[in-house]
Amino acid sequence: MPGDNPPRAGQAVSGGHNDSVTTDSAATGGSLLWCAGARVGKLLASSALAGPLLGFAAHAETVAAQKAGLSVSTVEVMQLAMFVGVMGAALVSAIALIRERARTSAQNVELRARLADVNAALRRSEALLNLRDQRVIVWAAENKKPELVGTLPVESGAPEDRAAFLAFGRWLMPRSAAALENAVAGLREKARPFDLVIESQVGAPLEVHGRKSAAHVLVRFVSLSETQRSEARLKIENQRLATDYDTMLGLLDALSMPSWLRTADGRLKWVNRAYANAVEAENAEAAVRDAKEFLGGQARDAIAAQHKSHPVFEQALSTVIEGDRRMFAVTDFAGADGSAGLACDTSGIEIIRNEYERTVRSHADTLDQLNTAVAIFDTDEKLRFFNQAFQKLWGLDSGFLHSAPDNALLLDRLRSEGKIAEQPEWRRWKESLLGAYRAVESQEHWWHLPDGKTIRVVANPQPKGGVTWVFENLTEKMDLESRYQTAVRVQGETLDNLAEGVAVFGPDGRLRLSNPAFAALWGLDADAAKPTVHVSTIRDLCDRRAADSPWAGFVAAITGFDDERRDRHGQTELNNGNVLRYAMIPLPNGQVMMTFVDVTDSVNVERALKDKNEALEKSDQLKNEFVQHVSYELRSPLTNIIGFTELLSLPATGPLSQKQREYVEHVGSSSSVLLTIVNDILDLATVDAGIMELDISEVHVDRTIAAAAELVADRLEEHAIRLKIDAAAAPKTFHGDETRIRQILYNLLSNAANYAPEASTITLACRQLAEGVEFSVHDDGPGMPPDLLDSVFRRFEPRTNGGRRRGAGLGLSIVKSFVELHGGSVRIETGKDKGTTVICAFPDTPSGVRAAAE
Repeated sequence: MPGDNPPRAGQAVSGGHNDSVTTDSAATGGSLLWCAGARVGKLLASSALAGPLLGFAAHAETVAAQKAGLSVSTVEVMQLAMFVGVMGAALVSAIALIRERARTSAQNVELRARLADVNAALRRSEALLNLRDQRVIVWAAENKKPELVGTLPVESGAPEDRAAFLAFGRWLMPRSAAALENAVAGLREKARPFDLVIESQVGAPLEVHGRKSAAHVLVRFVSLSETQRSEARLKIENQRLATDYDTMLGLLDALSMPSWLRTADGRLKWVNRAYANAVEAENAEAAVRDAKEFLGGQARDAIAAQHKSHPVFEQALSTVIEGDRRMFAVTDFAGADGSAGLACDTSGIEIIRNEYERTVRSHADTLDQLNTAVAIFDTDEKLRFFNQAFQKLWGLDSGFLHSAPDNALLLDRLRSEGKIAEQPEWRRWKESLLGAYRAVESQEHWWHLPDGKTIRVVANPQPKGGVTWVFENLTEKMDLESRYQTAVRVQGETLDNLAEGVAVFGPDGRLRLSNPAFAALWGLDADAAKPTVHVSTIRDLCDRRAADSPWAGFVAAITGFDDERRDRHGQTELNNGNVLRYAMIPLPNGQVMMTFVDVTDSVNVERALKDKNEALEKSDQLKNEFVQHVSYELRSPLTNIIGFTELLSLPATGPLSQKQREYVEHVGSSSSVLLTIVNDILDLATVDAGIMELDISEVHVDRTIAAAAELVADRLEEHAIRLKIDAAAAPKTFHGDETRIRQILYNLLSNAANYAPEASTITLACRQLAEGVEFSVHDDGPGMPPDLLDSVFRRFEPRTNGGRRRGAGLGLSIVKSFVELHGGSVRIETGKDKGTTVICAFPDTPSGVRAAAE
C-alpha cells in the first residue's frame, strides 16, 4: 500500500509548512538513534546474547519509528546505525575470543612441556632407584605398609624377598639390626633423621640413611664401593670399640673392686663407684676432681718404677679403708697414653687361706694324737699322710712311709714281711681291697693278723679322690674296756670321798666322771653333773653362777687341739662370793681332769690386805706426785701450743697456704682434744686423791642445760642430729656445783652423739623427784651388750660398739665420779635396738664431798 511504504530521501511529506521541521527532526533523531545503537552494540558485544538481542532491537526500532510517524529514510538511517554497532561489537568479541584461544593454547603447550619433563624425571628417578647398589623403603603417611624400590647386590647379603628384607634381624648382625630398628622407630615416631653404617651377616657393610618428608618416610640402603667399604668397616669397628669401651666401663663401674684409669702423666682420668666408696668420695667424679688416691704414695711409686721396665704390675699391696688396713691384689697395666688398674680385696681370702692351713695342721695334729691308725692316700694311690699309730701298728720305718709309696706296694711290703695273713688268691684279694678308690660308699674289712691281732679296716673314699684308711685294733678292746671300768670304779670311790671337786672330761667333750663336791661347789643338780653330759651344757650352767667364768677356756682346752692341751691354774669368784681355785690337767687318751678347791676365806683375807695396801699407795702417789706434777708439766705446754696455734691463724701473723692452714687447724684441734683428756685425767686424779671440793651453789636448770647443749652443738650439727630438751617437769633450781653438773651433761651428750645414728634425735630430760633431781640422756644407738654394763664406767677402756670416735674412755668415769661426789647415783638402761639411756640422780642438797668410786 502506498501509505505503508516509507518515504524516500528528499520526498515531501504531507503536512504543509511543517515538512521542513519534520525533516530536520528526523535527521536529528536518526543521529541520536545511531549513537544509541552503537552504544547498545558495544554493550551487547560483551554478552553471549548479542546476536538475538540485536535483531530484537532492530525490529523494535522499526516499529517505534513507524509508530512515531517518521519517514522511511530516517528508519533506514537508524537501521544502518544499529547494524554498524552490532558489527563493531561482534568484531570486538571476535578479537577477544581469538586472543583468549591463543593464550589457552600457549598454556596447553607449556603444560604439555612440563608434563613431559615430570615424566622424564620420574623415569630417571625410577632408573636410579632400580640400580643394583641401593634399595629404598617408603612408608606413605596414609598407608603404614612399606613399599620397596630398588635392589642390592647379592654379595651384600640382603635378601630380595620383601618380608625377608624387612626382617632385619635375619640378615644383619645383631648389633646392627638393633641399632637400625631403634633408628627407624625414632624416624617414624619422632622424625629423627639418621645415618648409619651397618653390617650384614656375611660381613658386607652398608650405609643406611633415614629421612622423613611431609608425606613419606624414606629409608635408603646403599651398597658401598671397596674404598667406602673399608671406611665403613672402620666406622663399624669404631662403633664396636666405642660400645665395647662403654660396656667395659659399665662393667668396671658395677664391680665391687676399685678400678681406675690414669693419663700418661699419672693423673686420675676415671674411677668406678667402688673406688669412690673406698676413698670416701661423694661420687666418682668428685674422686677424680679432688685427686683422691686409693693407694699410698709408696705403693704408687712402686707401680711407676715397675712400669719403666714392664707394662704389667701385679702385686699384693695394703691400704687403709674405713680405718682398717686391708690387703688388695693390685693389677696395673701401662699403655702408651696412660694406665689402668684394678684392685681385688684379698683380705678375706688371706684369712680363709690361713684358717684353712691352720685347720689342716690342727687336723693333722689331732689325727696324730689318736690311738687309731690312720693313713690317707691321694687319687694316685700315693701315701700322703699317716699318724704315729699307723707307723706303730705296722712297724714300718719312717723313711719308707715318707717316700709316698702307693697302696699296692704297701700291701706287698706288709705281705712280704709277714705282717698280714696270706690270702688264697692274693691278686684278687688285693684288687678287691683297692676297689675302694672307685667306690662311693665306705667299705669295711676284717683282718686277722699272724700275731693274733684282729684289725677292723675302714676305707672311706674322699670327695676329691683318694681314700682314708682307718685301722682299728680290736684285740685289746675288751681288755681295755675291762681295765677302764675297774679304774673308773676305783676312781669313783676315791673321788666321792674328797673335799675337792673333781671332774674328768673325755676327748669328745663329755663328762666321764665327777664327785659330789664338784656339783656342790658349783651349785649343780645331780642330773646336770651325770656322765655323758657335754662340757658346753655344764659351761652354760656355771656361767650363770660366776661373773668372770673360766669355763670358756675349759671348753677350748677340753675340745681343742694339742697346743691348747696344757696344765692350767687359776681362780674364779662366784656370784655368791665364794672363791674357787682350779687346776686343769690333761690326761692320757685325750682326757682332761679338772679340780676345784674352795679358798674363799684365804682369798678374803688376802684381798682385804691387798686392797688396803693398794689404796694407801695409790692415794699417796696421786696426791703427792701426779696432781701437782702433771698439772704444770702437761697443762702449761698444751696451753702454749694452743696459744701459738691461734696466733699463727691470725691474719696479722702473715698469710698461710691452704695446706699450712689445714695443718695449723689440725694441731689446734688435736691440742684441744689432748687438753680435754688431760683435764679429765687431772679431775679424776683430784677426786681420787680426795682433794676436790665442790662449789655448792644454786644451780639454774635451764641455764645449765643450755650451756651444755651449746658446747656439743657443733658435733650434733656435723651428723644432722637433733637435740630434744624435755624440762617441763624440772625444777627451776637445785643445789650443786654448776660447773661440774654442766661438765656431766656435756659428757653425756658427747657420749650420746658418738653413738646416735645420723639424722636421729637425742633427748635430754630433767624432772623433779621426791628426793632430788634426775637428768637423763637418751640416744637411739645400737645399745650396749650386757657384758659391757659392768665395765662401762671403768677408766681408759674406750668402747667403739659402733661409735664414730674412739676416745680415752674417761667420759662416763667422770660422770660417775662427779655424780657420786654430789651424793647421787648413775644407772644405765639399754638393750639391743632400744638405744641407751644414762640416768643421773642428784639430791636436792648434797650430803657432802665424798670420794668418787673407781
